Amino acid sequence: MFFPDITNPAFWLRLVVRLPVMLVALPIHEFSHAYMAHLCGDDTAKYNGRLTLNPLAHLDPIGTLCLLLAPIGWAKPVPVNPMNFRNPRQDDIKVSAAGPGSNFLLALVSLLLLKLALSVYAEPPPWLLAILFLGIFLNIGLGLFNLLPLFPLDGSHIVQNTLKWPASEKFANFSKYAPLLLIAFVVMGGGVLLFHIVRFLSVNLAQILLSNHELGLLGNALDSYGY
Repeated sequence: MFFPDITNPAFWLRLVVRLPVMLVALPIHEFSHAYMAHLCGDDTAKYNGRLTLNPLAHLDPIGTLCLLLAPIGWAKPVPVNPMNFRNPRQDDIKVSAAGPGSNFLLALVSLLLLKLALSVYAEPPPWLLAILFLGIFLNIGLGLFNLLPLFPLDGSHIVQNTLKWPASEKFANFSKYAPLLLIAFVVMGGGVLLFHIVRFLSVNLAQILLSNHELGLLGNALDSYGY
């Protein structure tokens, strides 16, 4: 998975439809953090040039490389100073939830655009259908993954600021082990489990909105790109 055969044409076909989705999803995720922080009184991200939708301001070199070579990727974390928040605990929850929330919203927009494309065109271009479905799939995946309660993911901030003292303090102390637990989660099959959950949600959302004929067109498009 992490060392694909770049000589295989199928790799480049999948990249063609995955890359546009990630170049939209990741910057909007980080921009949403920055914008919510701005609304809550912290302009640290703004002063660091992160209150923008320009992908170049958000892309991380290693995360971008993984984006090109594997079905994962990440952007640079948005700098935030909770001391600037008007209500530190509540605002930290808002800022943390803004990123995953933007991904779920993008998944919904992708679903509606997929339905629109299938309604307008008798036979939409396969690349368009593949990109729009991946817009559903990858955004749900990014949203759920970032909600895991493991530091430095957004879910850890939400949990820590939801808990009352001393549970919150204990959770903060536990966070120093979280990166190792995150690696263990992926290595021990958590990533595969998350993949199946995301696929289940994506497929069922599509089945709710699309007719059998439209699902057939979507299935053919995904097959043509190796998905």
